[in-house]
Amino acid sequence: QVQLVESGGGLVQAGGSLRPSCAASGSTFSSYAMGWFRQAPGKEREFVAAISRGGIDTYYADSVKGRFTISRDNAKNTVFLQMNSLKPEDTAVYYCAGTLRLGVPSNRNLYAYWGQGTQVTVSS
Repeated sequence: QVQLVESGGGLVQAGGSLRPSCAASGSTFSSYAMGWFRQAPGKEREFVAAISRGGIDTYYADSVKGRFTISRDNAKNTVFLQMNSLKPEDTAVYYCAGTLRLGVPSNRNLYAYWGQGTQVTVSS
């Protein structure tokens, strides 16, 4: 099994940038497709972005396309989420997740492994 630990959240003004990361341990990182999800207060956890095992394929929610970039470094067992042009509606707890499924799944039920989350707050 893989263990996931997020870091790099924080407080930023609208229009600013953050780059949360997620460190993996306990298993072969390159065996997992990775995703980022977020959950705002009172809302369901929603898909943000996913990246395939080798990092070739990526997929984004429409709400973040063109502003967020997911990437991974399999040598360092880490996945990143570069977030630019942040908006107050991006405020949420951001979770990374891992799946042994192929491709770039966007369904959270396909992800078996989750981190504890990192808070991102965007002020207006």
